[in-house]
Amino acid sequence: MSPSFRVALLRCVAISVALGFVMVWSTGFIVARYGVPHAPALSFLALRFAATLLVLVPLILVLKARWPSRHDMFHLAVAGLLIQAVYLSGVWIAIEHGMPSAMSALIVNLQPILTAVWVAGWGETVGRRQWLGLLLGFVGVALAVASKWTADGVSVANLISCVLALAGITAGTLYQKRWVPSFDLHTGSFVQLAASLAVVGPLALIVETRPVAWNVDLLLALAWAVLAISIGATFVLYRLIEKGSATAVTSLMYLVPPSTALMAWLLFDEAYGWLAAAGMVCAATGVALVQRAGSPRAANASR
Repeated sequence: MSPSFRVALLRCVAISVALGFVMVWSTGFIVARYGVPHAPALSFLALRFAATLLVLVPLILVLKARWPSRHDMFHLAVAGLLIQAVYLSGVWIAIEHGMPSAMSALIVNLQPILTAVWVAGWGETVGRRQWLGLLLGFVGVALAVASKWTADGVSVANLISCVLALAGITAGTLYQKRWVPSFDLHTGSFVQLAASLAVVGPLALIVETRPVAWNVDLLLALAWAVLAISIGATFVLYRLIEKGSATAVTSLMYLVPPSTALMAWLLFDEAYGWLAAAGMVCAATGVALVQRAGSPRAANASR
C-alpha cells in the first residue's frame, strides 16, 4: 500500500467517522421529541444515565479498564456535569416545553463560534480560513432553521434553557480538553455519568410531578439514547476532543442543526424548504473550510 493511498484511506475513514458522529448526535434532539411525551425531561435523563451505567459495568469488568486517578476523577466529574447534566437538561427541558428540535439545535450549536473566541484568547491558533469557515457555517445554520424563529414554543424561558445548554457543552468541552483530554472511555464515562446522575436524579424527584409512562416508545427512545448516543456518539466525541483542536472538533456541530431540521421534517413534518437545504450546503462548506485550514499543511501555509 503506497503512502499516498494510505493517507487517502485514513482521510476517508476520518470523514466517515465524523459524518456518522454528526448524524447520530443529531438524533439526540429527535429522541427528545419522542421521549418527553412519555417521561419528564429530568426523569428521562436520570433513567438514561442509570441505564448507561448498567451497560458500562460489564464492559469495564470484561475489558479490565483502567480507572482514572483521584485527581482525574474530579476533573472528569466536572466535565461530565457540564457536558451531560447541564447540556442535556437544558435541551430536554426546552423541547419538553415546546421548543422546535431544529431551533434548539441551532442555539446549542453556536458552540464553534464561542469555542473559537475562547481558544483564540488562550493561545490556540485560529487562522483566517478557519474564521471564514466558522462564519460561513453560522450563516448556513441560521438559514437552515430560519423558519423556526416564529414557531410556537420559541419563548424566553426556552431560549434561556438552550443558552444554558450551550454554555454547558462549550465549557465542558474546553474544560475536558484542558484538564483531562486522555482517559479510558469506559471508566471515564462511568465517572461522568455517575456524577450527572447524582445531580439530575434528585432534581427529578424534587421538581417533577408527571409520572413516567412505561411503554414501547419510551423503551425504544431510551435504548437509542443509551447505546447510540451516550455510548456510541459520546465516545467518538471524546476521542475527537482528545485528538483534534477544539475549533476543528466543535465546527462539526454546525452540521447538527441542518441534519436535525431534515430529520424533524421527515419525522414530525416540521418545515424544511429550499432555504434550509441551502443552509445545509453552506454549513457543510464552512465546516470543510475549518477542517482543511486546521490541518498541519494548511496551518503552515497560512503563516
